[in-house]
Parts: sequence; structure tokens; C-alpha cells
Amino acid sequence: MQAKPLFVVGALFSGIGVGLGAFAAHGLKKVLSPYLLEVFSTGVEYQFIHAMAILLCGALLLLNIGAKAQKYFRLAAICFIIGIFCFSGSLYALALTGIKWFGPITPLGGLTFMLGWVLFVIAALKIEASQVNEVSK
Repeated sequence: MQAKPLFVVGALFSGIGVGLGAFAAHGLKKVLSPYLLEVFSTGVEYQFIHAMAILLCGALLLLNIGAKAQKYFRLAAICFIIGIFCFSGSLYALALTGIKWFGPITPLGGLTFMLGWVLFVIAALKIEASQVNEVSK
């Protein structure tokens, strides 16, 4: 995966997050209980955080940081994408439908987010110092 698709996906998730946040604040406020509204809002919050992380991974792929670091930034971005679908998606579904079986999907998304951050750390550790010095000149 290259930087461009990550920019597109990150921007789409960000834009959708704005729409979902507005939907929650204006359309769902009178329909959902305060608890379910908070569940929905948590999904929006985590979607935004990880959309920004996807954009950051894309930006880091544009730097000359070495193939190993780039590999792990790509993997981290993939985990963030999967995490948004599993974590945020399951919270949206749970809040809107009340179907409880969406609940167990949420922790899988959370684990995927955490794996993404571990991969992000590994990527940062794999950045080649000689490459970073070239970038900073």
C-alpha cells in the first residue's frame, strides 16, 4: 500500500466522522438514550483518532526512512483501518440497533488498534538513522 490510498482512506474516514458526529449531536440526541449516544460518540472519537493515524502513516511513507520502517507503517495503517471497521463500526451498530451481539466485536477492534500502535512503534524503531539525516538536511 502506498501513501496515496492511505491519504484517501484517512480523509474519507475523517469526513465520515464529521458527518456521524453531527448526526449523533443533532439526529440521535432525541432518539437514543444518553448511554447509547455516548457509545456512538465513542465510536466517532476513535474513528477520528485513527483516521489521523492513517494519514500520519501515509505521510511517513513519503519520507526516505528505509524499507523496513515503511513496511511496518503500512501494516500499522492496515490495522487502524480494520480497527475502525471493527471497533467504531460495532459501536455504531450497537447504538443504532441495540443488538447486543455487536458488543463482542468491539474488543477485537480495540486489539487491532493496539496492534497497530505496536507496529507503529516497531516502524519508528526501524527508521534508518542515515536516512533520517538525509531527510533533515
